[in-house]
Amino acid sequence: MQYAIASMQIPTPDWVKHAVFYQIFPDRFARTQRRPLPPAMQVPLEAWNAPPTLSGYKGGDLWGVAENLDYLQDLGVNAIYFTPIFQSASNHRYHTHDYYQVDPLLGGNQAFADLVEAAHQRDIKVVLDGVFNHASRGFFFFNDILENGPHSPWLDWFKVEKWPLSAYDGAKPANYESWWDNRALPEFNHDNPQAREYIMQIAEYWLNQGIDGWRLDVPFDVKAEGFWQEFRQRVKAINPEAYIVGEVWTDARQWLDGTQFDGVMNYLFTGPALAFTAKDKVVMELVERPAYFPYPALDAQGYGQKIEELLALYPWEIQLTQLNLLSSHDVARALTVIDHDQRSFELAVLLQMTFPGAPSIYYGDEVGLAGAHDPDCRRSFPAQTDWNGPLLTLHKELIALRHQHPVLCTGTYETVAAVGELYAFSRTDTREKIVVVINAGEAGGQVSVPGLGKDALVLWGDRQALGPENQVRLSPRSGVMIALAV
Repeated sequence: MQYAIASMQIPTPDWVKHAVFYQIFPDRFARTQRRPLPPAMQVPLEAWNAPPTLSGYKGGDLWGVAENLDYLQDLGVNAIYFTPIFQSASNHRYHTHDYYQVDPLLGGNQAFADLVEAAHQRDIKVVLDGVFNHASRGFFFFNDILENGPHSPWLDWFKVEKWPLSAYDGAKPANYESWWDNRALPEFNHDNPQAREYIMQIAEYWLNQGIDGWRLDVPFDVKAEGFWQEFRQRVKAINPEAYIVGEVWTDARQWLDGTQFDGVMNYLFTGPALAFTAKDKVVMELVERPAYFPYPALDAQGYGQKIEELLALYPWEIQLTQLNLLSSHDVARALTVIDHDQRSFELAVLLQMTFPGAPSIYYGDEVGLAGAHDPDCRRSFPAQTDWNGPLLTLHKELIALRHQHPVLCTGTYETVAAVGELYAFSRTDTREKIVVVINAGEAGGQVSVPGLGKDALVLWGDRQALGPENQVRLSPRSGVMIALAV
């Protein structure tokens, strides 16, 4: 079946369709070289190259990101998604203390303002992580409840069940609702009008400071009626092109109806992509815990079926603004998941860079950074001497082709063939048609691609792949990208 724009139009940000995202965990990407540092940054830190710990800080900061924008631009990245940057007592910063203050270890609000300006000068968008389901024990309004008990003016901003509250002693009942019963993360009462308005104004404030969108943490846990519909209205009123992307791991149709999000983190692509390219190389103990499924192994027909099901879920405009990832801060890194089989990873990247939606690279994946479960998947970005050069070259080549050929961003999608371990699909618009063929098997093979013709041109992969009579011949564990005349 061919997938393309249908009659029902849902407005989504046009720039996202042409974006290549880079996800940064700020504490682990780069330390600034500027001196002198503000006093709050002059603190003892863990060694940069030491294994990451759950609570330790490496000292990456936003000035450090700004100093590496040339690297990102050279890679081909034109959008950054940051995991949380606001003041917090955790290295991952999902425990928010103050939504209006960038964490002092990251350089504070000034470092963020400098970064946004520098990124926008390079036409790089900036998307922040919005943790709006819960705050932290250190969040002022909840801390007031801990100090003043039932006399706190902000009592109804949270879900207090009985007294006394126990925010730290696990031997006693917490007596308030928290995310996944983690008493460090008290949940907002989103039915409270003031708490709700407070969150809406946070979203508006940072849009007015220049950000280009919000990634929403666990939005499925916010049950208040109409909350995300209002959120979209408020966000789009400030910037109609702002990107709203939710962390939803499974079928997201209830949030992708055109009234809430522009897209979600597309784990429904991640799982099949790894299951097809890596097959039984997937390390099961690394993938059984998270809610995504790079198993069981898929052949070409199985992969094609999963992709057909995915593309049938949402309107086409939504498909074009999905966030397509292979790794993230919440799962083991793809290269480790597939037992460090580089060829499998290369084939998965080829699928990622040619699929409808915006590719998202988790920092370091492009240079071969490994990592198992959290905190190991949050290692520090490696020194250049430790980079995997061929992987970096692969990313640069495929990203460049995506930018050079808009059909890879917005063209229709159609499965051309699915035979054994060979899968072929096309991306087509009025100007161009590109066919991608992947052989995920351990033996060479060939597949028929109708319409190849004498004008077919190999854009990437084996230049000898084109055979007679519309045949594409591929060596084991390889892929090719072919441009055809429309």
